[in-house]
Amino acid sequence: MNFVAIDFETASGQRHSAVSLALVVVRDDKIVDQFYTLLKPDTHFSARNSQIHGIYEKDVVDAPTFKNIWPTIAPFFTEDKLVVAHNATFDVSVLKACLDYYDLPDAHFQVLDTLRTSRKLMPDLPNHKLNTVSASLDISLKNHHNALADAVACAEILIRQGQLFGTAPLKQAVRYK
Repeated sequence: MNFVAIDFETASGQRHSAVSLALVVVRDDKIVDQFYTLLKPDTHFSARNSQIHGIYEKDVVDAPTFKNIWPTIAPFFTEDKLVVAHNATFDVSVLKACLDYYDLPDAHFQVLDTLRTSRKLMPDLPNHKLNTVSASLDISLKNHHNALADAVACAEILIRQGQLFGTAPLKQAVRYK
């Protein structure tokens, strides 16, 4: 499988408040590249969000904005690309909100949600949170809620699901954005 796994962390409940972003590139079922950056949002920081991911306003003072890094990552979000996330509804909504906020063109791509595939393929788990699914597949998830650690775990989940269940049920779960 070839895809890019993404994960965002946000400063607050506002979807355009991305404070970190990770991309993990997979080619032929192997992680071949990783990208991670802190982001400086134009919003306040929620103490609750910072407590979850450990990123505070002081950490992003010199970080680029989403608008600054978009030209670098935009090639991963085209119609012929598969973007994977665990709870893709959240991550895709953050991407869309950031594009809207910075008045950037919409991105159109294929998306697959490992939360949805886990619910379908692994119904006996007590829940389908990233850490639970990772543990059930013997995938190490170090530093949960770090965007890079979460994106790596998401990539490894999809690779493992493809090995265990085949790619046919995964292909059925692909949607277009």
